[in-house]
Amino acid sequence: MAGAVRILAVTALILGLWQALVTLGDLPPFILPSPARVASALWQNRALIAWHAGITTVEVLAGLVLGAALGAATALSLAVSSVARYLLRPVLVVTQALPVFALAPILTLWLGYGIWSKVLMAVLIIYFPVASAFFDGLMRTPPGWLDLGHTMGASPGRLLWRVRVPAAIPALASGLRLAAVYAPIGAVIGEWVGAAGGLGYLMLLANGRVKIDLMFATLLVLAVLTLILHRAVGYACDRLVARLD
Repeated sequence: MAGAVRILAVTALILGLWQALVTLGDLPPFILPSPARVASALWQNRALIAWHAGITTVEVLAGLVLGAALGAATALSLAVSSVARYLLRPVLVVTQALPVFALAPILTLWLGYGIWSKVLMAVLIIYFPVASAFFDGLMRTPPGWLDLGHTMGASPGRLLWRVRVPAAIPALASGLRLAAVYAPIGAVIGEWVGAAGGLGYLMLLANGRVKIDLMFATLLVLAVLTLILHRAVGYACDRLVARLD
């Protein structure tokens, strides 16, 4: 209840400051529409926005699942294999030196204007945070736990799955929470470069037609989707960590 009240209070404050900026600054609607104009555009175009939001949601969820799975698998490989650490860690560092956003035109060229170029953009953005956080957790297992496992004669495989992985779950959860925020960014960037649908596509379309109120309404929906995804992933991670305590 307290959380809902806080959210409502923050929302009211933001809307009040927004309206005050529009009124006191005498800003025209094509520069900054008022909250009422944005709400009206949201209601009038609700079916259109919902359709494009569905496309973006599919892209984000697919990218989140694939990126998280690939990142977790990479972290496990690095944790159990010195050869993998020797070969893959420099590659991971080099990939982060490349602007991921600059790859969007190339992915669109290779994969076309469908959802897969956007999914891959989301995967590329969230892959490193998940892999890095989970690997760091795997390598920071409390020494006492490892010593106890060795004393009890645990094999390396059982030591990994029964001791190291459970100890690293909180670190993985942190990476997944970041991934939930980054995934929509990758999908929308891909839609900006080239798409036939999605919230990013709709924002560009509205901007090109000087429908700034529709563009703000679309941006608002994107923000809400991101917050919902972040809360859902955070809730799932909290439940998982609680089960391991």
